Amino acid sequence: MDNRVTEKPKNFGSKSKIEKPVARQSGHVIQMQKASTSKAPPPPDPKYTQAVQNYESGLKAMQEHKFDKAKGMLEKVLAGPSKELADRARVHLNTCNQQLSRGATSFKTLGEHYDYAVSLINTGSYDEAREHMEKILKQNQKADFAYYGLALLDCLTNHSEDCLRNLNDAIKLNASNRFQARNDPDFKNMADDPRFTELLYPEIPPEPGR
Repeated sequence: MDNRVTEKPKNFGSKSKIEKPVARQSGHVIQMQKASTSKAPPPPDPKYTQAVQNYESGLKAMQEHKFDKAKGMLEKVLAGPSKELADRARVHLNTCNQQLSRGATSFKTLGEHYDYAVSLINTGSYDEAREHMEKILKQNQKADFAYYGLALLDCLTNHSEDCLRNLNDAIKLNASNRFQARNDPDFKNMADDPRFTELLYPEIPPEPGR
């Protein structure tokens, strides 16, 4: 009888030792929770995101040979939080400065010079664009496209009298400018001016009483 009583605690104790590893499974659950929380990505820095966007816009403008626009975007990158992006932007910025300084004096053709002036209009650099249009006319007074470009600038800057004069000169030199101006949205500021309508549509008789 005494021997059987002493054997039961031994068997019971052996079972409790086997169950201990099972109890440790709770530790695995805690480790999984820690792993999931560590994978959560940090929130993006809005200043860095903006710097990346400016950098990409600057590169795109360079590919389109809009170096003035590219210069402005890349200069914004220099003021951003990323030193790596700033270093890259600085290299491209030097290229833009070289192109801009060289482009002002060394264009292979007047058409190439005109395209550069138009790119300045597209970036809102109206005064600089006007200087280049006038330089084209100094080289060739019959460059109708330069008169057309000046008319565009005059329209965009609300100089209606100058716009009509330059557009008239462009049409006299090349009648196709009349048809181009009819479909050019950049002349929308002149759409309500009857003189502009008469210039573009001479075949339409004026209204009675005028």
